[in-house]
Amino acid sequence: MASVEDGVKLEKTLSRIKNRILVFSGKGGVGKSTVAANLALGLSRRGLKVGALDVDIHGPNLAKMLGVEDRKMEVTPEGIAPVLVGERLKLVSMSFLLEHPDLPVIWRGPMKMKIIQQFLSEADWGDLDWLVIDSPPGTGDEPLSVAQLIPATGAVVVTTPQDVAVMDSRKAVLFAKKLNLKILGIIENMSGLICPHCGRRIDLFKTGGGERAAAELDVPFLGRIPIDPQIVVSGDAGTPFAGHREDSEAGRAFKEIVDKILGAAA
Repeated sequence: MASVEDGVKLEKTLSRIKNRILVFSGKGGVGKSTVAANLALGLSRRGLKVGALDVDIHGPNLAKMLGVEDRKMEVTPEGIAPVLVGERLKLVSMSFLLEHPDLPVIWRGPMKMKIIQQFLSEADWGDLDWLVIDSPPGTGDEPLSVAQLIPATGAVVVTTPQDVAVMDSRKAVLFAKKLNLKILGIIENMSGLICPHCGRRIDLFKTGGGERAAAELDVPFLGRIPIDPQIVVSGDAGTPFAGHREDSEAGRAFKEIVDKILGAAA
């Protein structure tokens, strides 16, 4: 259980962060971390001060996607120093604490709760306009811990169009509602592929499931992100898509989603 001192530290940290987004999903494999990385970068490219917090303790990916996986966090008199990604984006991730990227983190719930609390309260975030939190899939320890520590967090749910993913995204939305989180909306990822040869659209995983779920659950629909092989290439190379392919259909989709999130917070 958190001490009074820990609570004071957390409150002081949160007082300097204007907006917080919890990016999560009902199931794995929907591209949640890719969305979180590109949202964080997209917000920072608007001239905003942004933090990215990777609380996927067992599978932290943001450091690689943002091109800083070879860096380490340092401890200073002000606290844990996040790793800088460019001029306006700070990142805190479990991956910076691992001696080797292949090492598994074999922890039970209380240990994960403690490290998440430390990342939130002891990191030297400074003044931030936005904190984007990449949570592991599901409705278990990590998203629950963040929601309990930051009651005012806004939630973004990522899904793919097929029925199985949409079914789990509904659970994620209802989870957020039970915890009184402000639901910023649903993002439908991997929504169609434009054939590079003939230009036809191919709906590999159907289409429209995320939008239908948003309508049924009375939450905003933030948009569709199509499948683009360059998203995979850029993520693996540590050069997020939002900063390098803004003229593509997927790049425009990311931009429109950032616009809607900023509009919802205005």
